[in-house]
Amino acid sequence: MSRPFIEFIQSQVIPWERGLYGGARPDVSVRTLSRDDERGSSSNLLRYPAGWCQPRQQALSADEELFVLAGSLTIGSRTYGRYEYAHLPAGFKRPMMSSGPGAVVLTFFSREPTETDSIEMDEARLVEHVDACAGPWTGNFHPQFPGGAGRKYMRQGPHDGEETWVLGTMPLRSGRRPEKHPVVEEMYLLAGELVGHVGTMKAGAYFWRPEEEWHGPFGSPTGNLMLFRTIGGPLSTEYTEEEVDFTWTPEHRPTLPESLQAIGSHPWQGGCQCY
Repeated sequence: MSRPFIEFIQSQVIPWERGLYGGARPDVSVRTLSRDDERGSSSNLLRYPAGWCQPRQQALSADEELFVLAGSLTIGSRTYGRYEYAHLPAGFKRPMMSSGPGAVVLTFFSREPTETDSIEMDEARLVEHVDACAGPWTGNFHPQFPGGAGRKYMRQGPHDGEETWVLGTMPLRSGRRPEKHPVVEEMYLLAGELVGHVGTMKAGAYFWRPEEEWHGPFGSPTGNLMLFRTIGGPLSTEYTEEEVDFTWTPEHRPTLPESLQAIGSHPWQGGCQCY
């Protein structure tokens, strides 16, 4: 994959730009968190203005995965509010879209999102609605995973096993073992703080971590809420055999591509809003 390794950047420092690449929604504002220049896939914040409306039917050439952070977004007859989720495969027909109050939506595209009439949707991959505020949490997921956390699945891909989930942790929880995964791991911090090996992430922090990258350990003085995705398969974890030292006050030394170093190399001093 040609996406850069990002660990981490506060999304608040990324400027808003006008119009979604691919031309499908020219009247929204976009913060591009990361993009694969070869495949055209991307991770973004989309800001829909109050009163926004797209009245005609539209289908995209890309999967669109969305998680509402603020406001509400209506697609057809369904309205998505805060912390509500959908995975709309390529070819999904949106009868209309609108946002009365406006919305900020965490949005992922599997390729450049151009309009199309020639793709037949894979029904098995459709997740039309999940409310992250409803339903049960799962418990620990690995014998070495530190206690004090829960997970809610938004999606588990039926063909490739790729996963999207929300993870919540208790205040003052920490681990002492670095870890790695055989798949890409992507995260957006919805609330709270996450202290790790390259600095302290605040709400709005984002990372894109390639497969087989050692990372951690991590802790949270506040507790936190995070949205995770995997690319390339389901999550599995390998931990180090030995625990390592952990500090609540790490040096800020993020891994950033050259294009983000000027805006992301210093600790974020802003507020707690996640966008």
